[in-house]
Order: sequence, then structure tokens, then C-alpha cells
Amino acid sequence: MTDWKAFTVETTDNVAQVTLTGPGKGNAMGPDFWAELPQIFGQLDADPQVRAVVLAASGKHFSFGLDLPAMSPLFGPLLADRALAAPRTDFHNHLKGLQASVTAVADCRKPVIAAVQGWCIGGGVDLIAAVDIRYASADAKFSIREAKVAIVADIGSLNRLPAIIGDGHLRELAFTGKDIDAARAEKIGLVNDVYDDAEAALAAAHATAREIAANPPLVVHGIKDVLAQERVDVVAAGLRYVAAWNAAFLPSEDLTEAITALAQKREANFKGR
Repeated sequence: MTDWKAFTVETTDNVAQVTLTGPGKGNAMGPDFWAELPQIFGQLDADPQVRAVVLAASGKHFSFGLDLPAMSPLFGPLLADRALAAPRTDFHNHLKGLQASVTAVADCRKPVIAAVQGWCIGGGVDLIAAVDIRYASADAKFSIREAKVAIVADIGSLNRLPAIIGDGHLRELAFTGKDIDAARAEKIGLVNDVYDDAEAALAAAHATAREIAANPPLVVHGIKDVLAQERVDVVAAGLRYVAAWNAAFLPSEDLTEAITALAQKREANFKGR
């Protein structure tokens, strides 16, 4: 392993802990996050000493999601030249790269257990949708918030969550962009269990990881592979479709209004243009 800017990685007794460390506020997902995530999980997948992975986060919150200021170069050309093919094509290519970063977590042959505390918003939900098991602290809150910033969620939550929480719950969360607490998340199956605090959730994740690591690793790989076959093609097709959809339709006055409203700390006024 190397020195990472957005993560730390530590391995003990066949269990690796990958910890989000920022540098954005609330572990917001900036360029370093997207570049390093697939590298880390590619290395963990190839490391025979690693049999399970715990995904955690530093600080009070798991992640505030996409770091919009840091990632603004991704949107700027698209909004400035929205009638042109070149910026749309560039955006489409960048978006497929972001999708591939999270897909690296899902494709890792080692089971991944997430421990979530505080806010888990937007891209944070995309990320935990790609893991195998999710635990949460009692203060955890979740939101598929992209609709509130005039974006169709495009990194995986819309594609992976139907198999996790069911179609109706996903539609409610995605259409409204509402926040739900840990109790509701457990009720709908977004998380497996809820613990008193972040430390207890992380300890539970490590306990489960150690149980997994004690089993024959090739059998565990096989179980994950067999379980993935039911939905891998559906997820891949959905990711391709939403990448093309957003490259075509994401530029809008509503998106500009959403970004402006966030910067000005006010409610957005969407007009469907």
C-alpha cells in the first residue's frame, strides 16, 4: 500500500480497514477520493493476506457525498456549452470513471462491511450500496439527495438498491430526496443492524469481518461471485443508461439554480427548465 490522500488503509489478521479521511468536510468525495478508491480495492482484491474489508469513516459523519466545489470542473463545461457534443462526451467519459470507482468496491472478491455514522448523503449512499453488509450507529442518517440538487443519481444507488431495499422504498427516497434515520434504514433493509454509537458499529463490522476471514477464502469468493450473478448485468446496464441520460439531459437551468442556491445557502427555486 501507499500513502493515500482521501483514505487510510490498515490490515490486521486478514482484515483490512479502509477509512475515509476527507480531505473535504464530512469526508466529501473530491478528486482524490475517486482516483484512489479503485486503486485501493484493486490492491485489496489481489492481496491474498486480505480476506475481508471493513469500510469506515473518520470524524462524526460517514460522507456528505460529492464534493461539488472540488468537482465543479466536471459540471462547468457542460453547463457553459450545453448545446455542444464535446463537453457532453467528456462528461460522459468522466461519469463512467466515477461509476467504475464505486463498482471496484462491488467487484472486490473480498466481502466488504461498512460501518456508518452521522450523515451518509448522495455519493455516500452510492458507496454503501456497493458493499455487502452495512451496519450503522444510532445517529446515522441517510439521503439519496440528488433530486434536491437537480441531478439524477448516477453512481449506483438507483441501480443497486432495488435488490437491497426494494423498489417502493427506493422510489420514495429517490423522488423526495428525504432524510431517513438509522431506525428507518434498518426497517427497510438498508442497514443490517443499528448500534448505540460509531465505535460499537465499527466493532460489529470487525467482528463480522473476522468471522468471514476464518472461513475458506476461495469458498467466500465463490459465494460472492454466485450472489453477484443475479444482478451484475442489470446493474451494469443501468449504469450505462444513466450515464448516457445525464450526459444528454443533466444540463439545465435547475442545475445551475441548485448550485447557486447551495453557494448562497438558500432554498432553490426550480422551474423545470
